[in-house]
Amino acid sequence: MINVVGVRYEKTGPIYYFSSGKEEFSYGDKVLVEKKQVKAIAKVVISNKEMAEKDLPDKINTVLHKATKEELLQDEKNQQEAQNALAIGRQKVRENQVAMKLVDAKYTFDRRRMVFHFIAEGRVDFRGLVKELARIFKTRIELRQVGVRDQAKIVGGIGPCGRQLCCSTFLGEFAPVSIKMAKDQGLSLNPNKISGLCGRLMCCLNYENDEYVTAKKELPDYGTTILTPEGKGRVVGLNLLSRVIKVRLTSQQIPVEYDYEELKETLKAGDTYVDG
Repeated sequence: MINVVGVRYEKTGPIYYFSSGKEEFSYGDKVLVEKKQVKAIAKVVISNKEMAEKDLPDKINTVLHKATKEELLQDEKNQQEAQNALAIGRQKVRENQVAMKLVDAKYTFDRRRMVFHFIAEGRVDFRGLVKELARIFKTRIELRQVGVRDQAKIVGGIGPCGRQLCCSTFLGEFAPVSIKMAKDQGLSLNPNKISGLCGRLMCCLNYENDEYVTAKKELPDYGTTILTPEGKGRVVGLNLLSRVIKVRLTSQQIPVEYDYEELKETLKAGDTYVDG
């Protein structure tokens, strides 16, 4: 077992584990860490815990120390100057007529490297741009291409629900989302209604998907005939999350709603008829 802490470099970035050594760290602590010979200020999001070596990467580094006041000021200065660099970088993209859009810029803690993230429709020859940026900022320049979902995560914004984007507020990593999820949830398949600001399917389709999948297995399909306490009837409506079944009985025209619990034993017994 190893005593570790989980940290994030970004507010909603992935969690990375580091050995805590003999130190105790609390949630919210800012620490200085080093990974792949790059130092960075990170935030502790999982305080000290024991983990088995098999559950960790082959090798994890040890937290260097809790960030000092001077280191935090340096990190803040780096962030401010990176924003200024982003504006200059965008200007140089226009001047060099490179088919890309810069999304953000970040200095490494020691300022030996500056990383620009960009989006582009395809492969881009940016060698000339890199040389010019390196000359201006006098540090190593890296340009990394990201997708539209990553752009939304970095830039942020307001989603169709009226709230800030999930990806920019709490989602650490993107989960796969499929059109089948929208179908299972009975949503309109109009792209404008199930797509986020990034133009891809909304991440929130994944949140309740397991509940919908389970409900679909338990509840009868639309159009099937089932046996109710009042006799046979055809299923004309379903509320999957509430487990409510709307049935039009053969003896009356107005549909009747039943909780799944009322019909559970009958449905389990197989009293369901596809053709009515």
